[in-house]
Amino acid sequence: MPYEWVTPLPADPTAPRPKGPLAEMHLWPYRSLPRRGFAAFLGITAALVFLPLSAVLGSAVLWGLLPFIVIAFGLTWYLIERSYKDGEILETLIIQNSEIHLLRQSAKAPDAKWRCNVYWAQVSLHPRGGPVPNYVTLKGNGREVEIGAFLSEEERKALYDELLLTLPRATHFY
Repeated sequence: MPYEWVTPLPADPTAPRPKGPLAEMHLWPYRSLPRRGFAAFLGITAALVFLPLSAVLGSAVLWGLLPFIVIAFGLTWYLIERSYKDGEILETLIIQNSEIHLLRQSAKAPDAKWRCNVYWAQVSLHPRGGPVPNYVTLKGNGREVEIGAFLSEEERKALYDELLLTLPRATHFY
């Protein structure tokens, strides 16, 4: 899943508290094509395109086709790189010192921050009416913020269940 508890909430509230955050979760968009796969994709595509072109080497037909092939490869490269740039999102949920913090870092927008007392934080699942089905939000301190909107529908349901169990447990540590 494209989210994980970097520091899970301790099981025993009477145990000595760790230094730093009590719990920390990272969320990021799923990447179906890693960088290594991107290089392999372009290499295999180039081989498959240039194999039939070997029949027209040395003729005027090659020079007629070559600009279109170069444009197609350049456009493919640009669009996949743009997809990588658009997907550089990291959401960090931190429970520390009786507060819950949510930080959203994106390459396209300035960092967005939200914080609330963990006791008053509420997690909500909106099956309909949001920008995506099963929209998950955190509410508190006068604001309602989204979390994990880039996750799949099943992942958002699982995230909601985990947050629903974790937030009430976190109040026992303070």
